[in-house]
Amino acid sequence: MQDWESVIINKNVLFITTKNIDYIRNTQEIELLKDCTNELRVLYSNKKNYFLRIFEIYYKILFCSIKNFDVAFIGFAPQLVLPFFRKKLKNKIIIIDFFISVYDTMVNDRKRFAVASVAAKMCHILDENTLSKADYIISDTKAHAKYFCDEFGINSKKIDTFYLEADKTIFYPRESQKPLQLKNKFVVLYFGSILPLQGIDIILSAVDELKGRKELYFIIIGKIGNKYIKPLGDHIEYIDWVSQEKLAEYIAIADLCLAGHFNDQIEKAKRTIPGKAFIYEAMKKVMVLGENEANREIFKNDHRHFFSEMGNVEALKNVIIERSMSAIHKEIL
Repeated sequence: MQDWESVIINKNVLFITTKNIDYIRNTQEIELLKDCTNELRVLYSNKKNYFLRIFEIYYKILFCSIKNFDVAFIGFAPQLVLPFFRKKLKNKIIIIDFFISVYDTMVNDRKRFAVASVAAKMCHILDENTLSKADYIISDTKAHAKYFCDEFGINSKKIDTFYLEADKTIFYPRESQKPLQLKNKFVVLYFGSILPLQGIDIILSAVDELKGRKELYFIIIGKIGNKYIKPLGDHIEYIDWVSQEKLAEYIAIADLCLAGHFNDQIEKAKRTIPGKAFIYEAMKKVMVLGENEANREIFKNDHRHFFSEMGNVEALKNVIIERSMSAIHKEIL
């Protein structure tokens, strides 16, 4: 049991999140809290507009009586809550899920602000201020925890790692028949929100270079838009969006699932285990992971986990070819 988990046992806990309540990280943490707390109250908003959602959360915090709570657990984006309500939450044990760093995301990942800019410094101060006010900090990987300690000067004893999990009511192992047109195809699947760190450019380049291999069929789920050149042909299918339940059906028919991350230019990609990897794992699918320290925290080379050098199209191609050839060989035998 981690330190922050022992703190919440049989306590009255106020859980605050600025993300939609069915977000997987929220549901994961709420379920854990339900199992071990004496009383749990959840403050959230169903507003679709993020600014309206924040406004509603602030209103609820302002007018919420918290005297009977021992612990305040702030989930997604504690930077938007703790710096502004620390006085309201005084004398409470503060636990935050530092799932995303504003500075790392806006400066290093999305490159919205230059490192030396005033905006970047403000992001850094916001993160540092939030972290300094928390009693316990949760990160999603050990690699991220180390980065937060190094970048923001946080005592490593305050940080524990709590890995993401898939929703196992939706994503679970199942037998599934491929559609007739895919019966003799080796199906390779990728889904995602198409963020730069995921390395969709590496995936699309590999797909383009593999178009001559008739045994392969690619399914790409996620709205790519016009930023990337999409290979076209009868070997690839693009789908903008599907429900979680439909996504599980697509994953079930895949022979190989691409997890990533494959971008080697964004440092955050090397410190993050992709959420899709936990989904593939829950469904016991064969997957390709980016070769980095975060993925190595919980995955190792075996019959279901294969690693590809990040940023290397040729390496990804070779893994796909090797897995397809291995599958064909097994069928022959």
